[in-house]
Amino acid sequence: MADPTLILIALILGFVEGVTEFLPVSSTGHLILAGQLLGFNGEKAKVFMIAIQLAAILAVVWEYRARLARVATTLHRDPASQRLAANLMAGFLPAAVLGFLFYKEIKAYLFNPLVVASALVVGGILILWAERRRHKVSAETIDDIGWRRALAVGFAQALAMIPGTSRSGATIIGGLFLGLSRKAAAEFSFFLAIPTMFAATAYDLYKNWHLFNAGDIPLFAIGGAASFVSALVAVRTLIRFVSRHDYTLFAWYRIVFGGVVLATAYFGLVDWTAGH
Repeated sequence: MADPTLILIALILGFVEGVTEFLPVSSTGHLILAGQLLGFNGEKAKVFMIAIQLAAILAVVWEYRARLARVATTLHRDPASQRLAANLMAGFLPAAVLGFLFYKEIKAYLFNPLVVASALVVGGILILWAERRRHKVSAETIDDIGWRRALAVGFAQALAMIPGTSRSGATIIGGLFLGLSRKAAAEFSFFLAIPTMFAATAYDLYKNWHLFNAGDIPLFAIGGAASFVSALVAVRTLIRFVSRHDYTLFAWYRIVFGGVVLATAYFGLVDWTAGH
């Protein structure tokens, strides 16, 4: 029987992952901070994060299963399916190449709470800037995106290798700067998450396979279930939200949250460096 405390931690972290993965607030950043507060930072934590991230990806696959099935079955004859597949490949490449080249350095030097907090604040300021400038839409839906624009969004996504930046935040705000509508930017971010996160998860699995223990499976299942359900709700909620609102709320959330972490570190109220 799993430790009740670990079960509670698994539920909390699974919920945090699912809610934040597809919102422009940084799931990795929130997991690092939550793990630090909960004292869940060891080798078990490393593989647990991989498991709950995989569950969040599967939530997006489930939500868009009809569109993905249509693309897969009509790829040989439908220009719209071919264009989406080409765009996802173009958007995926920058993060794939840079992530492969700098994986060790990123994990060694950037995965700490103070980097996360700083990136949250900077990202929030960039979102405010993106929302306050004149937003001229030239791609209303994801079918209006060309491969060059998809590649540019991919380079924006690569910035999210800095924890706290937010993969979805980088792609969505990059999309807004490039003329995508808010809904198109969000949906392209969701679709682009599928190859990007599957590749990142597979690479993490390869690097950390020796850390997996069959005895941890119940813990992973609990966290994964919480992540899947909350990610599904978050994706549906975000699409409804951006059809009527902008991303300013997320910007202020990032700035306040990151500022609180930096302030507590500066005044010595919380030791965010413990375990790092």
